[in-house]
Amino acid sequence: MIVIFIDEIEDFVNFLNKRVMNEIFYEFKEVNKHKDLSTKVDVEIVLHFLSKVEEFLVLYETKVVITKLSNSNIDEQVIKELQKIFTKVNSSLTLVKGKIREIFLSYSS
Repeated sequence: MIVIFIDEIEDFVNFLNKRVMNEIFYEFKEVNKHKDLSTKVDVEIVLHFLSKVEEFLVLYETKVVITKLSNSNIDEQVIKELQKIFTKVNSSLTLVKGKIREIFLSYSS
């Protein structure tokens, strides 16, 4: 398997035509970079999709970092906004919460 990390989400979107499934998987990771007692939390949203080149699986991956208040629940709102972006690219694309292991399981079925 080949893993390609893409720095910019715009470039990630440009590679979507290479996907083998209509699902784009995402996961949230909390990344606390604030050293003070701030109520702000950095959250990393990792996006992946699978492609296939000859006999090789290719995993395309990117991440988006957002800062939110620790007591806010904007995760669902962010996913809705990302879904709108992907729907504009292709109406059959859907965001699915899952980690890399789940991507392989869904592809092999």
